[in-house]
Amino acid sequence: MDIVVERDLDVRLMLSPEHSLPVPARLTYRAKDPYAAHIAFHIGSGAPVAWTFARELLIEGVSRPCGEGDVRVWPVKVQGRDVICLALSSPDGDALLETSAAGVCAWLERTLRAVPQGRECEVLSLDTALAELLTGGPGHDVRLRDPEPSDESGESSDPAGSTP
Repeated sequence: MDIVVERDLDVRLMLSPEHSLPVPARLTYRAKDPYAAHIAFHIGSGAPVAWTFARELLIEGVSRPCGEGDVRVWPVKVQGRDVICLALSSPDGDALLETSAAGVCAWLERTLRAVPQGRECEVLSLDTALAELLTGGPGHDVRLRDPEPSDESGESSDPAGSTP
């Protein structure tokens, strides 16, 4: 399943309560990666600034404050408009962003039609992928032993680095 759901957003980077800058952004959801939401901020440099976090965070964040650490999301009313706030933290700095709740909600509804909440694991086919990985199935060259046995194993390691 190769479904991609995208939406361009008008985001405001909040510099202070009175000042903000517009930052074009794009939300992207890929059914092949069903737990993740991707947002790319186009800040005028060569490459966009991209963030990836749990889709669940946005699902919850449109109705109540959620998240901790690097990504936090919460709804607010600004001058009578429903807005979603997104706080991002990284070693390079922090950003507080605002965007229309309607745009985020419309995008989320489309992602939920593509892969309903709670059914993400069905898309991943983890059992099939794990079976292929463990059996060395199509396209895999897997070795399931330590290249250098520990001293406790009783095996000796070959100083030339060859393995039987």
